[in-house]
Amino acid sequence: MDLPGELSKILQGDVDASDETREFYSHDASLFELKPQVVVFPKSGDDIKALVAFVAEHKKDVPNLSLTARSRGTDMSGAAINDSIIVDTSRHMTAVTNVSAESATTQPGAMYKDFEVETLKHGSILPSYPASRELAGMGGIVNNNSGGEKSLQFGKTDNFVTHLRVVLSDGNEYEVKPLTRDELNAKMGQDTFEGNLYRRTFELLDGHYDEIRAAAPKVSKDSTGYHLWNIWNRDTGIFDLTKLFVGAQGTLGITTESTLSLVPKPSHSGTLVCYMKSIDNLGEVIPAVLAEKPATFECFDDNTLWLSFKFIFAFIKRLGFVTWMVMCLQLIPDGLALFRGVPKLILLIEFTGNSADEVKVKIHTAKQHLAGHNFSYMEEDATEAAGRKFWLMRRESFNLLRSKVKDKHTAPFIDDLIVPPARLSEFLPQLREIVKKYKLLATIAGHLGDGNFHVIPLMKIEDPAERAKFEPAMKEVNTLVIKYGGSVSGEHNDGMIRGPWLSAMYSPNVLGYMKEIKQLYDPLNIFNPHKKTDATWEYSFNHIRQHF
Repeated sequence: MDLPGELSKILQGDVDASDETREFYSHDASLFELKPQVVVFPKSGDDIKALVAFVAEHKKDVPNLSLTARSRGTDMSGAAINDSIIVDTSRHMTAVTNVSAESATTQPGAMYKDFEVETLKHGSILPSYPASRELAGMGGIVNNNSGGEKSLQFGKTDNFVTHLRVVLSDGNEYEVKPLTRDELNAKMGQDTFEGNLYRRTFELLDGHYDEIRAAAPKVSKDSTGYHLWNIWNRDTGIFDLTKLFVGAQGTLGITTESTLSLVPKPSHSGTLVCYMKSIDNLGEVIPAVLAEKPATFECFDDNTLWLSFKFIFAFIKRLGFVTWMVMCLQLIPDGLALFRGVPKLILLIEFTGNSADEVKVKIHTAKQHLAGHNFSYMEEDATEAAGRKFWLMRRESFNLLRSKVKDKHTAPFIDDLIVPPARLSEFLPQLREIVKKYKLLATIAGHLGDGNFHVIPLMKIEDPAERAKFEPAMKEVNTLVIKYGGSVSGEHNDGMIRGPWLSAMYSPNVLGYMKEIKQLYDPLNIFNPHKKTDATWEYSFNHIRQHF
């Protein structure tokens, strides 16, 4: 089949099968490599409907035909690559519409930074943006169920999605939103494709209600599997399929539009920075900090700190020279503080308020209350600008690793674990021992208030001896995470890297229900195969990048 030629006949958008384009789209921000046959740039939902209908029609004759939706390619789990058809929405489907102080509607190809420009005109933001906010697309944020530094206060993206438009396996586009029991009954009463989906989904969820509800990970945020426990609530009578599609990584259908609720952007913010020489008392520090009700509670380790100092000139491009100089001058007191001893962790505790004075009082009060916890140094940055240097270190650590260490490459394979914060003082030393055992040079940063950590090793991935570390190291880390009641993914989702480990997270029955959902919504397996519930380690391992 002349796939590019056939697709050009049915699409209004662009079709590109050049070697250069196929090579570029063979990677996202993950370890993996899959070279597509063709990349398409749909102009509208109608193009996506035509694509789904085309693949469904020809799947029997061309079994490897499939579709992977891609927004900005920042996915770290391998969910934005495919060896068949990549559907890139970033060229044409970028509209942000119906913006108000309360909500906004976006197509999947819009960048978060452009979305925020529009929402800030109304004084509001979507607070579930990820650390990659300058690079991330809205389609990825919705389909990964992203979270970030403000998740402690606001939760993840699924808390904010109110409506979706999704193209399903029959090639039609549907509106998805929360339904009352009467509205659900009306849907289930329809003798249609949509009615059948609602009936069978409800029967599965209601028939195994207690078992499914009990399977929800006992952490503050999670991005593993399909969140079946959040769809149907007998107590409220609400049936909400947005909870199924948000975080599904495009494995059940392709999202064409999302409507999200917004929150007011705080007018003022400031940060209390605390240096910890030891993490032995972390189990006491975390609840003490949370008692102060911070808006954000983040951390990064000593490796991240030294990396930022080592590559300080890399920030010039991001900040501009004048702002960069101001940051360097601000860092001088912090450099002097290091003579007291290199900290194991640096805590960033952000407070927000309606005035600068309110923020200043909150920070000063928290500093007094926390002073007894043996911090080697505490610094009050009572304005957003003053604390910016630390937030840059936290947010840019992955980009620095990826771009500045030339003989090794970022290997995000244990990059998104989450455990209950109260267990961290026991958990983190054991995690460090595993990292040390496998001789991994890694930065550790994360959302301390949630117990969510991003461990990004640097490795020579092209070396077979290095690649051989992936499976045993993942197994040890994931076993440890689950032992402490955690989840293998708080934010970055399953994709090809964690999909194979879902059997460790969930019982055979519950994982079976998730696979039933995949089969129900995608019977021909045309939506983003080899991700989430149909991922296997053999397939994933065989597609780890060999060249950089």
